[in-house]
Amino acid sequence: MVDMKKIVSLCKRRGIIFQSSEVYGGVGSVWDYGPVGVELKNNVKAAWWKSNVYGRDDMVGLDAAILMHPQTWEASGHITSFADLLVDCKKCKKRFRQDQLKDKKSCPECEGELTDSRKFNLMFKTSIGPVEEKGSAIYLRPETAQGIFLNFVNVLNSSRKRLPFGIAQIGKAFRNEITTGNFTFRCREFEQMEIEYFVRPDDDQKWYDYWVDERFSWYSRFGIDRKNLRLRQHKKEETAHYAKSCHDIEYNFPFGWSELEGIANRTDFDLSQHAKVSGKELVYFDDEKKKNIVPYVIEPSGGVDRALLAFLVDSYHEEKVRNEKRTVLKLHKELAPVKAAVFPLLKNKPEIVEMARKIREDLSGDYNAAYDDTASIGRLYRRQDEIGTPYCVTVDVQSLDDKKVTVRDRDTMEQDRVPVDALRKVIKERLGER
Repeated sequence: MVDMKKIVSLCKRRGIIFQSSEVYGGVGSVWDYGPVGVELKNNVKAAWWKSNVYGRDDMVGLDAAILMHPQTWEASGHITSFADLLVDCKKCKKRFRQDQLKDKKSCPECEGELTDSRKFNLMFKTSIGPVEEKGSAIYLRPETAQGIFLNFVNVLNSSRKRLPFGIAQIGKAFRNEITTGNFTFRCREFEQMEIEYFVRPDDDQKWYDYWVDERFSWYSRFGIDRKNLRLRQHKKEETAHYAKSCHDIEYNFPFGWSELEGIANRTDFDLSQHAKVSGKELVYFDDEKKKNIVPYVIEPSGGVDRALLAFLVDSYHEEKVRNEKRTVLKLHKELAPVKAAVFPLLKNKPEIVEMARKIREDLSGDYNAAYDDTASIGRLYRRQDEIGTPYCVTVDVQSLDDKKVTVRDRDTMEQDRVPVDALRKVIKERLGER
């Protein structure tokens, strides 16, 4: 298993992930995605959306606002129960989550005496309007799910979907986590990829089992080794108050097995709660039973940042090539931030540079293609290996005469000559595209 320090170093060196506000000393557990990272992140989200929305006729998308009516969080139970039990060390003054302590009486850092536990709400609170006054309090959403529940009837009426059907959303969420760390695994600002799949109450177990299998398989389809994935069913005492059952998909990170995604049977809790508090009906007319019903909800919920971290860790490889270490990200080609990089072998030859730039421009019509002439060919290859670029294209002196270029494969490092006028088609085929 790769050392986490190597992942963090690679991310900064190659423009994948930076510490937020680093010039001012940074903000704890808040991260910025660099030029390479934003491409990888977009590709992870696009792969999820393509699989779960474009690839299905029982799913539609939504992009709900981050700011929501405060009563949303009263109805969902977040204001009263979305909290951690915290303790403070009387000696070193550090704060810890009580549920993460083996010894509930002494500090894990200095063995000092701990205070009694206190509840700490995880939601970020702000105010809306020009003046801070009573009644203007509002929260940054701690999850994306509630926006889906509030829009259930709007989506149902506009899309005309019939049960079972789902609403998918990718969006930002915010949690004022006290215990953070492990790079981007636990952040205060993060993105979620969530589905709320609405089913008839008597079909809930069938669809729950389906989504547990479907979401587990998705990660391996995009390159994660199955031996690094496992399913863990929640014990009764750890299952959320609204859930009938819950499974976690866990990944074997360098810091141990941890949650990658959760799949929960939320029953009819959310729709019923919002209907009760708002006074509005959130129901579905069942044609089979000829009556209104409140659907049950199966919720697969995963983090974009955690998924990206797992893909990085799983694809990271170090190997010896001609007695030199080669670091390579063997990312699934669909996730690779850059699909092809084009190099002129001699940057002091204008004709070669012009040809290379034209090739990059032509390739960029289909996907993200890069041009680089700032180092020797060996160094250029290594740079692209480290960000997972599947193919490198080199234009040399011979290319000016035979109109062919050298294409190098990331994984095998094999090279072959390809006619320039066939290059676009060849790379698309090798990427698995039509």
